[in-house]
Amino acid sequence: MNGEHITLSCGTGKQGSYLLFIRLDKPLQLTFGHFLKGRPLFLEAGSYLYAGSALGKQAGGYPLARRLLRHTARTGRKKPHAIRKILLSVLREKGLAPERLLKPAEKKLHWHIDYLLDRPEAALVHILIIQSPEKLEPALARFIETAPETSIPAKRLGAQDTKAGTHLLSCSDPAALLGRLRAELPHLVTETASHAD
Repeated sequence: MNGEHITLSCGTGKQGSYLLFIRLDKPLQLTFGHFLKGRPLFLEAGSYLYAGSALGKQAGGYPLARRLLRHTARTGRKKPHAIRKILLSVLREKGLAPERLLKPAEKKLHWHIDYLLDRPEAALVHILIIQSPEKLEPALARFIETAPETSIPAKRLGAQDTKAGTHLLSCSDPAALLGRLRAELPHLVTETASHAD
């Protein structure tokens, strides 16, 4: 996506929502834990998007940094995603991560997205970060779910802790979607904040 890896947008604070852009180098059959009662789901090679959030309220915590760094890790001795070093540099530069990170606990597969990001065929290629204490994840998921560039591999995929929607989608043109999303973000944030009041 034009050599860019991180888009940091809107607001301030150490909480927020995000959109992960993932490239799958070859098709695969993948089981997402207990999703679909453990039956594997076929994923075509191509681009995928995942909407998530990290809104932890712990004083002095770094919920957004911790969640994003978790996404860039893999289990066991597998190499992390290449974007990890760039992400950490951006997070530190913007004051979103401490200079010294505690060694993370061994990653265990828990969220649906963990199962995809743990695979060597999957590469995390871009992260859109939205700093905001507002719960933007549902609005962000609705935006990408209704975009003409996206399609749903399976209803509710990636949305195990929400009441509706699908948060992991395939995408035919991630660059076009990212461009439109950058333009729409201020409106999306304002609209979500006004509904929260």
